[in-house]
Amino acid sequence: MAEKNTFLLRIITPDRLFYEGQVEMAEFNTTEGEIGVLPGHVPLTVIIKPGILCITEPEGEKEAALHAGFAEILQDRVTILAEIIEWPDEIDPDRASAAKSRAEERLRNRTPETDIARAETALLRAMARIEVLK
Repeated sequence: MAEKNTFLLRIITPDRLFYEGQVEMAEFNTTEGEIGVLPGHVPLTVIIKPGILCITEPEGEKEAALHAGFAEILQDRVTILAEIIEWPDEIDPDRASAAKSRAEERLRNRTPETDIARAETALLRAMARIEVLK
């Protein structure tokens, strides 16, 4: 049975149930800015922006790199439908660093054909991967 100072957090990807458990707080980036969710939060639906997901469990904190998706926030539960989310041990640091360099290069040397939004998103994803490894 859930305590009143926790809520159910479910994170679902196309491939798996990434996380399910009672948490005290969840913090992540949205297109409107960073959000922290506590039990009893006002109902809300948000679009996720690449960044770090911080999960505060009664036993401690966990972090993951959350790249894209949507979140439904209700007073007693939060459901995140994530396109991509990774625990630190699932991230290849060399690959993340190379992706960051590629995205920075695309933004520095952009041409009229450069998809700036895509390059910026790739950079944010790479930075989230690198940051969650620290």
